Amino acid sequence: MKIVTIIGARPQIIKAAAFSRAIRNNYPVEVEEIIVHTGQHYDPNMSQVFIEQLEIEAPKYNLNAGSGAHGVQTAKMIQGIEEILLNENPNAIVLYGDTNSTLAGAVAASKLHIPIVHIEAGLRSFNKKMPEEVNRIMCDHVASMLFSPTGTGYQNLLREGFQPNDSDICNADHPKIYHCGDLMYDNSVYFGDKIGAGKYYLSKFGVDDEKYILCTIHRPQNTDDSQALEDIFLALLEVQANHHLKIVLPLHPRTKKLMEVNLSDEVRQKVADNQDIILTDPANFLEVIALEKNAEMLVTDSGGLQKEAYFFNKPCAILRPETEWTEIVAQGSAVLCGNDKNMIVKACNDLMSKEFDYPLLYGDGKAADFMIHEIVKYLK
Repeated sequence: MKIVTIIGARPQIIKAAAFSRAIRNNYPVEVEEIIVHTGQHYDPNMSQVFIEQLEIEAPKYNLNAGSGAHGVQTAKMIQGIEEILLNENPNAIVLYGDTNSTLAGAVAASKLHIPIVHIEAGLRSFNKKMPEEVNRIMCDHVASMLFSPTGTGYQNLLREGFQPNDSDICNADHPKIYHCGDLMYDNSVYFGDKIGAGKYYLSKFGVDDEKYILCTIHRPQNTDDSQALEDIFLALLEVQANHHLKIVLPLHPRTKKLMEVNLSDEVRQKVADNQDIILTDPANFLEVIALEKNAEMLVTDSGGLQKEAYFFNKPCAILRPETEWTEIVAQGSAVLCGNDKNMIVKACNDLMSKEFDYPLLYGDGKAADFMIHEIVKYLK
């Protein structure tokens, strides 16, 4: 059996690591996996280092799509993926999440009638101004197999007209839908155990033995709007002063660039002068795991890090007005703040003053094993 796996952004590389590991462990001879990197994340710190650390084989193809307008970038990916699919003639294509790489793979494969496996199916923010929302919905509705990491995602699929399918038929007109757990949780368990306490990875950030908050900011609604970015940093300055904790902020390349443009001179100088706000280059995967495991809490607009905070029993202030991971908000350990300064400060104060339970919401750490068994069973 031949499977083409599409990766393009950092979270997809991480998810692909769990899937590839499951193939190696369960079907090392029977399944050939061909990895295609679209080049959507082209910075080595955001891509290549993750492939190396996560024990993924080097991609057979790299489309070098780079950045650009959505239409330009997606069109380049569709063209490249279509050529690869025609050349490789796989039994299935595996797509992750909700990026332009996901959309491009869905368009190319559906036109060629190649079965699509969508991992992280059914997630909805119910905000179609987010390009990710459009991408994930369109991919779901041309997929043959839809693996939802959460019960909420599975229920979303049912509401949109998908039906449980107990037959041996599996195609885009008769798809199979599953609630199966989360590949990111698989990886958090695997690599969390592998790095132990993770103290070795913290020395780069100057927080070996000190308490700190981990923060990431990268979404356009937070970085491209000068008032939003200013309010977030004013909130971080206040939170740092209130709690006397360091704040570690690995900077996405776009965020680093836009801070120079969209922060006032006064706020930019306050951040620069505050030695307890640590601005760093992007952290690699094992560094991120170590930072998450040892942080007091997270402040982030990243979908992946919201969830990983929960995996490691950490509260999280979410710099978005909505989230696909509604379970963690309902459970209470995560709070939606948007980019409102007062809401961010209040959320941090409240979250650090309480204790939370963290019941298992995202599977048993073996979601990838289940997925590959189902794919081989129905698409071989």
